[in-house]
Amino acid sequence: MTYKITYYGHSTVGLEIDGLQILIDPFFKDNPSTKTEPIALKPDYILVSHGHGDHVGDTVEIVQQSGAKVITNAEIARWLGDKGAEVHPQHIGGGHDYPFGYVKLTQAVHGSALPDGSYGGMPAGFLITTGKGEKIYHAGDTGLFAGMSLIGEEGIHLALLPIGDNYTMGPDDALRAVKLIQPKYAIPIHYNTWDLIAQDPAAWKKRVESETDTIVHVLQADKSIEL
Repeated sequence: MTYKITYYGHSTVGLEIDGLQILIDPFFKDNPSTKTEPIALKPDYILVSHGHGDHVGDTVEIVQQSGAKVITNAEIARWLGDKGAEVHPQHIGGGHDYPFGYVKLTQAVHGSALPDGSYGGMPAGFLITTGKGEKIYHAGDTGLFAGMSLIGEEGIHLALLPIGDNYTMGPDDALRAVKLIQPKYAIPIHYNTWDLIAQDPAAWKKRVESETDTIVHVLQADKSIEL
């Protein structure tokens, strides 16, 4: 196994890389897609893409029980640090080496206000390079942007892309994103949590695989795949 992905619905993703547990945007208690309780999770690291409540989610509670270090932008890091979290602040375009790999924050076209209305800095995606060299791109909440082609030049093994529309890319723009990024694999995220972002991931998979060389894995909530 190179790495293991667990999808918890919405944009919440677990990664197991070299025996370390990473959670991205840990939204559980108010996430109708998942049956996983945050108290059951013991991540080593948590990555938070932006300040919205469905992405900061249960970060504080999980940190309190697990001691996980949070990787996020400087503004959210300050906000979480004031709540007792151990944090590592980064910013767009900046990267840092961690025991599980190299994490670089990428552009995301979205907002980032924190749950209490305070400023959450710039939203981000994450480009994770494992120790074995595989590159995993979690786009975060974003619209389509031309710079995705530059991210694709990195040689992306897996892209996790929102398809829900309304707040993020919809299926059409997510297909265009795949064409810009050209990942080996893609997993759709940020859809079907609520009626407002309802989509058919199987139809999206069919379109992507008919128009590109990318293989799409549609994961049900709380299910895992090894890549």
